[in-house]
Amino acid sequence: MRIGVPREIKSGENRIALTPSAVHDLRAAGHDVFVEAGAGAGSSFADSDFRAVGARIVDAAAAWNDCELVVKVKEPQPAEYAFLREDLTLFTYLHLAASPECTQALVKSGVTAIGYETVELPDGSLPLLTPMSEIAGRLASQVGAWALQAASGGRGVLFGGIAGVEPARVVVIGAGNAGTHAIDVAVGMGAEVTAFDKNPARLRHLLERYGNRVRTLMATTTVLEAAVIAADLVIGAVLVPGARAPRLVTNEQVSRMKRGSVLVDIAIDQGGCFEDSRPTTHDKPTYPVYSSVFYAVTNMPAAVPRTSTSALVHATLPYIHRIARSGWEAGIKADGALALGVNVAAGAVTEEPVARTHGLPYTPIADVIS
Repeated sequence: MRIGVPREIKSGENRIALTPSAVHDLRAAGHDVFVEAGAGAGSSFADSDFRAVGARIVDAAAAWNDCELVVKVKEPQPAEYAFLREDLTLFTYLHLAASPECTQALVKSGVTAIGYETVELPDGSLPLLTPMSEIAGRLASQVGAWALQAASGGRGVLFGGIAGVEPARVVVIGAGNAGTHAIDVAVGMGAEVTAFDKNPARLRHLLERYGNRVRTLMATTTVLEAAVIAADLVIGAVLVPGARAPRLVTNEQVSRMKRGSVLVDIAIDQGGCFEDSRPTTHDKPTYPVYSSVFYAVTNMPAAVPRTSTSALVHATLPYIHRIARSGWEAGIKADGALALGVNVAAGAVTEEPVARTHGLPYTPIADVIS
């Protein structure tokens, strides 16, 4: 199969969908790989690194138009919609619940679009979302500590405090992969951490992992509201696979938070879990809401592209091999997890939460194939 790797054009996006070692594996399996010139520069991979393992270095048009399968990191940007077509398979993060425009473009084109974030194993885990969730969670505490500095607009609170001075109060909403990794870093930096979730098993896991270093609370409305208002930093790490994130922190609650408090929304890819969240970029990551600071970058792992690219490709490469070996239809028939990743095919929305969010008809993927 001919596999295209375009350069990512989303603001601040420095990751690439394949590493040279992954290209080597695909070439060894008999596939042709077309890498857009400069696509790996942000992750410190030179064009010569890809040439050395047999990739063809091409322009953007060839990376899209001359290939049957295009692998990316982020959803197509408006400038890329013209490349979408019905005989193309696109494999990338889509996060369509937060983007009616991209959803419509995919539907109109007839492309088969498989989203990394909705590939789901029988145990409910999300193998292609997990590595980026872990990185985003770790970054959330780091950028939260940075944003709390006075020069960044924050309260001027040292995350871990010092002898005789209390540390920052950190609230993490959601104890999944992203939330747990945010807690890891926050605890390691010495913050006072309170974690919320609706799943008792996740809270028990945190208690076993951290003991009394982390307060674990069920996410009831009144208790969550009190903790948010008292917090120095709130990290939103809520995920509903394929669907828009629920709004759990209201505008009114933010208006009562401390001056210079910080809110980091990891869920912004799925629309955000704070009422006032709106997407930001690495170039301009924060904005004020009342007297608080919001951080809502939609591609947080792009801040550490070398690490993120390697982690992502380790997870996606087996699925890329499956699609390239036999085509997407045979691939999803053989792999139920991959089948759940199909969001759009043949002009139909095959991911029910996306269809529901945008008021579009839902068509099961089995009906599309038949």
